[in-house]
Amino acid sequence: VQLQASGGGLVQAGGSLRLSCAASGRAFSMYAIGWFRQPPGKEREFLGTITWNGGVTYYEDSVKGRFSISRDKARITAYLQMDSLKSEDTAIYYCAAGPKVGYTSSDYNMWGQETQVTVSS
Repeated sequence: VQLQASGGGLVQAGGSLRLSCAASGRAFSMYAIGWFRQPPGKEREFLGTITWNGGVTYYEDSVKGRFSISRDKARITAYLQMDSLKSEDTAIYYCAAGPKVGYTSSDYNMWGQETQVTVSS
């Protein structure tokens, strides 16, 4: 399975962006997907995760209510919808796949190329 995150860019505070995590490989549909980010000068942090069938999602408290994760019916692409963006959301964003949902980087064994999100105040 190979992953590619996309959809990042420059947005004003209060705006929205939707990131996509596209995968190749049939096994992707059976994996949980996690979203992470790494703000400038900080460690990578967990944002949220979705189960293989899209039935259950979990979110970090800092983004709960503003970010939502989904995946398409074919379970080929996963999404991170980000609303009410703040300057502190500026970071490099990653998607990752793993055999089950988890809250740490070590729970995921496949990582995609990152996408940059910059929120201007």
